[in-house]
Amino acid sequence: MKTNYLKKLLGSFLLCMASVSLFGQQANPRLIVRADDMGAFHSVNEAFIKTYQDGIVTSAEVMVVTPWFPEAVKMLKENPLLDVGLHLTITSEWENMKWRPLTPCPSLTDCNGYFYPMMSPNPAYPGQSILENKWNIREIEQEFRAQIELALKNIPQISHLSGHMFSTGFDPEVVKLVKRLGEEYNLPAMDRMDAVEQYAFEYIGYDGPKRTPEEKEASFIKRLNSLENGKTYMFLDHPALSNAEVETIGHIGYEDVSFDRQGVTDLFTSEMVKQVIKDKGIRLINYNDLTKALPRSTPAAEKVKAKGISDYLEAVKKSGQDVHSLMIVRNGKVVTEHWFGDNAADKPHVMFSVSKTYTATAIGFAVSEGKLKVTDKVMSFFPDKMPATINDNLKALEVRHLLMMSSGHDVEPRVNREGGETDWLQAFFAAPFEHQPGTFYVYNSMATYVLSAIVQKVTGEKVIDYLYPRLFRPLGITGAVWEESPQGINIGGWGLYIKTEDMAKLGLLILQKGNWNGKQLLPETWFAEATKEQIASLPAGTRREDLKMKPKDSDWLQGYGYQMWRSRHNSFRADGARGQYILILPEKNAVIAVTAQIDDMQAELNLIWKYLLPALK
Repeated sequence: MKTNYLKKLLGSFLLCMASVSLFGQQANPRLIVRADDMGAFHSVNEAFIKTYQDGIVTSAEVMVVTPWFPEAVKMLKENPLLDVGLHLTITSEWENMKWRPLTPCPSLTDCNGYFYPMMSPNPAYPGQSILENKWNIREIEQEFRAQIELALKNIPQISHLSGHMFSTGFDPEVVKLVKRLGEEYNLPAMDRMDAVEQYAFEYIGYDGPKRTPEEKEASFIKRLNSLENGKTYMFLDHPALSNAEVETIGHIGYEDVSFDRQGVTDLFTSEMVKQVIKDKGIRLINYNDLTKALPRSTPAAEKVKAKGISDYLEAVKKSGQDVHSLMIVRNGKVVTEHWFGDNAADKPHVMFSVSKTYTATAIGFAVSEGKLKVTDKVMSFFPDKMPATINDNLKALEVRHLLMMSSGHDVEPRVNREGGETDWLQAFFAAPFEHQPGTFYVYNSMATYVLSAIVQKVTGEKVIDYLYPRLFRPLGITGAVWEESPQGINIGGWGLYIKTEDMAKLGLLILQKGNWNGKQLLPETWFAEATKEQIASLPAGTRREDLKMKPKDSDWLQGYGYQMWRSRHNSFRADGARGQYILILPEKNAVIAVTAQIDDMQAELNLIWKYLLPALK
């Protein structure tokens, strides 16, 4: 029965099932190009990076039990935008290279403690397959958990699960287990029969012979030319380099591994293949795009005036504003998205002080987990960083005062951001605390750095790593990069690089008061506090006595919350220098995400209020 189930699963990989694009009826096909078995060999790792950087690969499946996994980790950290899947492994097929489980799994291993070479019976290896032995589901679960934990520890940006040699789908009981683990770790399990229907995509293979590199190229191009508009497809193969290392591997029935897999590398980097993809307008996507992208709709369907959007874009052009991207989300769906110049949907953008809102969200998670309170005294976290003389204002400083930009400094403390030996925490606490905390507002990016340091202190993790399982992975934010201080702490107040849709996702989470796909990631009470006016605000670098503008004309005089600004029109926002915005408009059930390079940020907002706000009926 189990063998029949495996045959049924194998057959499903070849079936063309009807699908509907995640983005609706798109004009062009979408294609995931997946490379399997990263970590197995050095030459495999090199081929993966080559086919990603110079080719068409969009998702890489990595195995953690293999000998070259540490090198794979290093390479993936150097290429953070490459979508990564964990290739769960319980077989070891090669004759001259074997790997073992991470946990005691006697039902899955041979007499030498190696994984069996085959999943299903193979006459060349009698008795050496999983299905010929009494495998134990409890052992599979403990091994899969161990592999997931090790993978996430080293590669937090992993976005999904897959199975080496169908390890995740060879039996209904295993399918159920993997689906449950995927939900627990926020990692969609892709190599299941029901995943094809759930995520509306089709597995495709070569359309013709594939023995030689030339045959592979011709057969793949033939397949590309058959892809239909409005559908999503997935193609997988195993790249490697043909050399002395790969020539040593193989098993009975598959001896030409080196030649065959060099052909895959050649295919994935083929200029002819890339040209066909371009000419046909095929959009290359990855698994994270497929499983965790925001749903798409149209302006008309969500009652947004398309003319208002077009009028805004024309006004931006006439004004000379250097807007880099725009995304509008209404009723939880993207209704319009634009990128300008060399900016793109898959290209991260510097966030500047939008970073602060992500840091504050990390504080919110730490509070919800009981790791700290907003009323905790800041000096309690860093007694070794305090100056020789501690005045009453510093003694009174609480976490909430850092969140609301009222630390008590008269001006923001400064550090050498280019490096040097200065300890940033010591520099912050050494600056004069001239005001009672909570009474005097001054925009203070170093206060956000201290918040980041507090998160790292109480959790043992950098903010970016702490956020991955709690925020980034549930929302599908991958490829994030965050600069660090010389002390190895994420800067917090700036230095984060993410994509425009990642901005929109955080905005939508805030709009939904912490709820995401029916799960409450953070308590509503946190967002109620974070988005309300905690203190009267001023534009950065402005003294109240020098203020000339009136609140009705300024989005910087509407009050400040927890690392978020209040805005006009009963809105609030994450705000970064040069025009980076996550605007949240509760009354319109909308989020507007913008990236730019604009000095006059008020003028940027003015155009949004003039054209986009009225467009939201």
